[in-house]
Amino acid sequence: MKLLVIEDDPSLADVLRRGLAESGHVVDVERDGSAGERVALDGTYDAILLDVMLPGKDGLAVARALRDGGIHTPILMLTARDTVDEIVTGLDAGADDYLRKPFVFDELEARLRSITRRDPVPARDALQVDDVVMDLRTRIVARGGRRIALSARETAFLEYLMRNAGRVVTRPMLEDALWERDRETESNVIEVYIRRLRRKLSPEDEPQLIHTVRGAGYRFGTAP
Repeated sequence: MKLLVIEDDPSLADVLRRGLAESGHVVDVERDGSAGERVALDGTYDAILLDVMLPGKDGLAVARALRDGGIHTPILMLTARDTVDEIVTGLDAGADDYLRKPFVFDELEARLRSITRRDPVPARDALQVDDVVMDLRTRIVARGGRRIALSARETAFLEYLMRNAGRVVTRPMLEDALWERDRETESNVIEVYIRRLRRKLSPEDEPQLIHTVRGAGYRFGTAP
């Protein structure tokens, strides 16, 4: 997932960035409410982790502004206070869930999974395309029962392709979804990851699942 963290505490922001990145997520961080709001309005994120007490503009005001601006990205509020009135106020402002500091990282990830499940069908804990399966809890990937060792970035790359299976994904779509805003990507970085994934997913005679659509991008799935 691509996540936006709006948190003014440098230590906590760094812990969140590193921990979420190690779990395979792409993480952008902003340190005050006004800047975070601008980024959230302009960018495309799967979820926003939003501190309540922020300089510039507090988290409640940011949540209201995003909802008023038509942004429906799931919001997880982070706060050191958790009275019933405060929780109700946060939810009324547009938050999808509330998490009290300090928190256990596993609970944070569980709540993120919960608020990002939008399908009306029962929530899934795994993605499957053809014979490739990704466990969304453990981040373990297997093809035909054979476990595939992937780095966190490779796993995020594959997850994006699997979630968009059958569709053409362009280079700008991949760069926007898989790299932080403040990080420059090398000109051939997409091709490098495509080659790595192809090699790991199909080391011998297994059919390729990542197909180049000439002049457009890539499509994941069984070849048409």
